[in-house]
Amino acid sequence: MLGFALRRVTVGLATLVAVTLLMFLSVSALPGDQCSASLGRTATEGALARCRQEISGQGNIAVRYVRWTASAMTGDLGTSHVRKEPVAAALAPRLFNTFVLASVAAGIAFPLAIVLGVLAALRRDQAVDIGLPTLTLIGMTVPEFVSATMLVLVFSIWLGWLPGISMIPPDAPISRILPVIATPALALAFISMAHTMRMVRSCTIDVLESCYVHMARLRGVPERLVVWRHVLPNAMLPAIGIIALQFATLLAGVVVIKVVFNYPGLGRLTMDAISNRDLPLVLGIAATLAAIYVAVTLVADLLMFALNPRLRTVRS
Repeated sequence: MLGFALRRVTVGLATLVAVTLLMFLSVSALPGDQCSASLGRTATEGALARCRQEISGQGNIAVRYVRWTASAMTGDLGTSHVRKEPVAAALAPRLFNTFVLASVAAGIAFPLAIVLGVLAALRRDQAVDIGLPTLTLIGMTVPEFVSATMLVLVFSIWLGWLPGISMIPPDAPISRILPVIATPALALAFISMAHTMRMVRSCTIDVLESCYVHMARLRGVPERLVVWRHVLPNAMLPAIGIIALQFATLLAGVVVIKVVFNYPGLGRLTMDAISNRDLPLVLGIAATLAAIYVAVTLVADLLMFALNPRLRTVRS
């Protein structure tokens, strides 16, 4: 167990280094002048000269990246060029808002995905099993901005039930956040539910065709007990990975949906940082998102390793 955890941590750290290095090189290679983009059109020639001298005095790209990495390891992600505040301070409220939205979406998506996935597997090749996979196919293939726009059209414009955009500041309390996140939460939940339900259905079908399920049925075990005691526990083990990945996607991904709804989370902040060429903020966001993916997948791998005796046997 310890050796497996160390290997996964090593891979995770290598992923963090690769992602931040790629982002550093990508932002530095963008056309145009970073100082002009960060200071704006009203910047004076003196301010632009000081900014360019400050950047050039920091050394070449390799030196700046090494210095940033050393500071990031101590928790200092630098200072935003545009916001004139520490990157960590800019990230904190946005990360909290993203966690709230992802938690609400996960609370909708994953229970529904498990129930519908198991139901489709139990009713294999019937009307339910034909309709639900069609729903998942739509959720997996339709672009995020299309599904988000359709939700706004139906629930906000036609029906008037839910707000179309989130008109709240980034530091709003949770009591103001919850009433306005229904629409983006539904959009995120629809996408995550589609991917998760497909995996749960596939895993449940594999377990239903296993020998121990057939033996339980031959012994006369009621179907309800077969599902609860034999099918569900074994079907959920392989599904842990996809659930963890989808939760990481809710936290770190699907930037388009958060921008469509103007939600003050990491998605909106990412778009603003990239458009302003705010390199410290972009790197801080990239490191945070990569760390979220690594942490969630690491927990999922360790959980699967601990709960599945076959994995422990293979590793040993």
